[in-house]
Amino acid sequence: MSDPVARRFLLAGFFSQLLCLGIARFAYTPLIPLMSGAGLTEALAGYLAAVNYLGYFAGALLAVRLKDWQWKFYAYRIGLVFAVLSTLATAYSSDPLFWGLWRFLAGLSSAASMLLASGLILQQLAARGAKAELGLHFAGLGLGIALVALFVELLSAAALSWDQQWLALSVLGLVLIVPAWRWLPAPQLALSGNNTDATPLALPRSFLWPLFLMYFCAGYGYVVTITFIVAMASLNVELTGFGNWAFFALGIGAAPAAIFWDRVARRSGYLVSLRWALLLNALAIVLPVLWSQALALLFSAFLFGISFVGCVSLMLTMAGRLLPEKPAQLMGKMTLCYGTAQVIAPAISGYLAKQSGSFDSGLLLASVITLCGAGVLTLLIRRTASDHLAMRGGN
Repeated sequence: MSDPVARRFLLAGFFSQLLCLGIARFAYTPLIPLMSGAGLTEALAGYLAAVNYLGYFAGALLAVRLKDWQWKFYAYRIGLVFAVLSTLATAYSSDPLFWGLWRFLAGLSSAASMLLASGLILQQLAARGAKAELGLHFAGLGLGIALVALFVELLSAAALSWDQQWLALSVLGLVLIVPAWRWLPAPQLALSGNNTDATPLALPRSFLWPLFLMYFCAGYGYVVTITFIVAMASLNVELTGFGNWAFFALGIGAAPAAIFWDRVARRSGYLVSLRWALLLNALAIVLPVLWSQALALLFSAFLFGISFVGCVSLMLTMAGRLLPEKPAQLMGKMTLCYGTAQVIAPAISGYLAKQSGSFDSGLLLASVITLCGAGVLTLLIRRTASDHLAMRGGN
């Protein structure tokens, strides 16, 4: 992007993703095995993940209800503070109730980066006449995952305990909050000519409801692997020691994924690209069940990173293109569907793992549900084949 000001907006989003998603949200995944020594069981890990997504769900509701761009901006900055606070506070308690509170606040911060930051960046880009693509913004998600996986691996090698690692991550969060805070200024209302995002969604229900159902299925498939991939490896003798490296591979796959899927959408359209992302996601989820070896786990994680970021970035960018002046409402409604699945799935998968001693049944169920989402999308593609709603990603 040639405009340095617009590039700075995207970099603010990039650093917010590193902080709110990479640290506040996803540091929990590689730290689950270490936290087991403080009383974190598989079932409790699942419930805490569900609470985290309940926070994300609440954040999505907030994104839908907040109409004023200035209030969205304030909520975004509060989310950045919650990201640092929840990370720091986790180091000082092993009480499940407090853990739940901090995971909830971390979920709120995730929504601030994924939804409020995305909407604010699109609004700022539109005000400057810049292209509405969020590839650089979402690159922070994948790099955040890779950064946290590597960080936890190095700190574990240095024999730091789980609480010391949370404390170290909070220090890193204090560094990341600075560009995320400073480089995304208050909305340029004078340029946009509109202080609200209150226009009703002028899209047919026959298009929206299948899309929402598909995104629910994508959310279910996503959350099982992203939450339990490290714990899953720790339960398998053949995969011991590979959990953090699998999470690192996931982040490496996710880092360029949004930019890659932007290019695919320009050629194939958003809906067809989404279907490919869902099919790859279903394959990535089930691979460790079919092939229980380290190489399969690493490849599965890499493929999962590419595909799940594709689903998210394509959906949110599509929302920005369908309603370029007021994207946050559609983003919020989509994410409510995605978030509902994320509240349900970890608790179910944690329970199944406790009963069976492995995550295989939870992964199989997640893969099947993801395939159902691809099926719904196929029907929608056939219905909108000649419609502008099956649009391509180019200008």
